[in-house]
Amino acid sequence: MAKPRQSYEGVAITAPFSMPYQRYSIDTAHWWIAKALRGSLDAAGLKPNDLDGFSVASFTLFPDSAVGLTQHLGLCPRWLDHIPMGGASASVAIRRAARAIQAGDANIVACVAGDTNHIDSFRNMLSSFSRFAQDASYPYGYGGPNANFALLTDRYMQEFGAAREDFGRICVAQRENALRYPNAIMKKPLTLEHYISARPIADPIALFDCVMPCAGSECFLLMSEDEAINRNLPYATLGGAIERHNAHSTDDIQLRGGWTMDIDELYTMSDCTPNDIDLLQTYDDYPVISMMQIEDLGFCAKGDGPEFVRNHDLTIDGDFPHNTSGGQLSAGQAGAAGGYIGMVEAIRQVTGTAGGTQVKNASTAMVSGFGMINYDRGVCTSASILKTGVRVHD
Repeated sequence: MAKPRQSYEGVAITAPFSMPYQRYSIDTAHWWIAKALRGSLDAAGLKPNDLDGFSVASFTLFPDSAVGLTQHLGLCPRWLDHIPMGGASASVAIRRAARAIQAGDANIVACVAGDTNHIDSFRNMLSSFSRFAQDASYPYGYGGPNANFALLTDRYMQEFGAAREDFGRICVAQRENALRYPNAIMKKPLTLEHYISARPIADPIALFDCVMPCAGSECFLLMSEDEAINRNLPYATLGGAIERHNAHSTDDIQLRGGWTMDIDELYTMSDCTPNDIDLLQTYDDYPVISMMQIEDLGFCAKGDGPEFVRNHDLTIDGDFPHNTSGGQLSAGQAGAAGGYIGMVEAIRQVTGTAGGTQVKNASTAMVSGFGMINYDRGVCTSASILKTGVRVHD
């Protein structure tokens, strides 16, 4: 029997910051990460020398890593982490940084994710994404996630009776949310008719099923609750967090993720149930993955995702607020920052600082992540539950 996880009591999550995304950028990933880091530090009234912990997620830092960034940015941390897990990175970063705070290995940790997007950035990333990509797919002209998710979406539709309109409901709701988020790249309203009639990409996937790669960065800070209170900062607390890698590897195709292995423990740690979640932020490079997360996180049974989205309003003012800043499908996918966009938004939500996307009376948020697609499946999954510590009006 595994030893029960210890609580994350006493840790504060604060100072969320988002750099406005750009479709393309001539700047480096280093520049984007530095701008987000500065934004969080300024929001908390801190200087770079106040940091003694630093966690980084990025695809386009090469040949640098978090180590190289310490010199590039003039930092001198005593705790350092580099998390190469793409869309699963945020919850992994937050749980590791929280443990560092609890153990006294660091007093203030910055968790940052960011990537640039040059004209050829996405092609270069695909060609060297993994050893599998280098040896077994890219040399044969196969690259990118569209075909992967077309196969997965098609199988999901056959297995559970989902229709394209069901995935469209997720995309349309997220676009409506994005229109209230000033940093979203997608600014035009999207109707279900527009979604259905969009040009095909890889059957059954069409244009609005796919994220738009872009440049951007996200950041937040962790410290003790006492430190946050002394600095008069609104903050969230961490009810629980999980990660799982290479789950269900013998499944013919990935219709479930690693969340299923740990979700009960996550709710127990957080002393709540799915009914207590005020908003959900899922990783959404394609809508089928969001639907899978809704199921695997316990909001409905496996295969009931289509009916769930038919019967719920996923907009900010609806009965099931989902990806309230528009998610990647409408705000953009800034590389590894795509794994952070939901976390940063969740911190804003439970601290009452979300502005135009604020969900009324939001006090408990769930964030889930999914990353590192190797041909037929995502290898990494994660999730966390955030709760209100101190709000701006408290």
